[in-house]
Amino acid sequence: MTAILVAAGAFLMTLIGGYVAQRTGDRRHLVLGFAAGLMLGVVAFDLLPEALRQAPDEVHGVPQALLMFAAGFLAIHIVERAVAIHRGHEGEYAEHTHGHRHAHVPVHDQRVAGNAAPGIGLTAALALVGHSVMDGFAIGAAFQAGTTVGTVVAIAVVAHDFADGFNTYTITRLYGNDRRRALTLLVADALAPVTGAAITLLFTIPEQLLGLYLGFFAGFLLYLATSDILPEAHSPHPSRTTLVCTLVGVGFMWLVIGFAG
Repeated sequence: MTAILVAAGAFLMTLIGGYVAQRTGDRRHLVLGFAAGLMLGVVAFDLLPEALRQAPDEVHGVPQALLMFAAGFLAIHIVERAVAIHRGHEGEYAEHTHGHRHAHVPVHDQRVAGNAAPGIGLTAALALVGHSVMDGFAIGAAFQAGTTVGTVVAIAVVAHDFADGFNTYTITRLYGNDRRRALTLLVADALAPVTGAAITLLFTIPEQLLGLYLGFFAGFLLYLATSDILPEAHSPHPSRTTLVCTLVGVGFMWLVIGFAG
């Protein structure tokens, strides 16, 4: 039941992220930078060590946990490319590359992506909802591995769900969907972690499989932190302050895991 309560925290954080997306301020990049630091910290200091401990067997000289880590990274990369989640960013990065300047797209400016492609935004948002179900599953699975693992994974996931809520609302609106649909998808994304955590109450995951899953989820988190959240944080404001917030996030997770251990 602890996992369910933590997932409820993820529910609230997702809604907060969506609210902030509607009230986009000039400090959003600092929050995203800190969230990315939390995710990097939990991957390096907790998920991978725990995964290696529970799934140490090797395949062709490489621990199974590390193979699953690479698989998790590549899986979310393939999924995101398939549903065109990054379609909205490609124009920004292309202009930055060729014009040596940033072209940050305001959340509410639907003209950027064009109103002719609401299906892309809908598909991308639904993919984020599915990914949030896995976030809740990760919380439940982590608490099965132990209270320490569950706590640090919960911190990372809850922090990350702020960005999830933000992105769900942003992507839906960016591709021409109306505000009502964006809010509906935001609520679905907020409920998803609770659903995922509840699923883990139905069964106990064997230790070997749990180690493999933690490795897979570590790759999943690393991709989100480095390919989605950090570029988004630095896109409008390539500042040292954002980098400092990321370093603080990593250091904070180091302290949390150290004290917990």
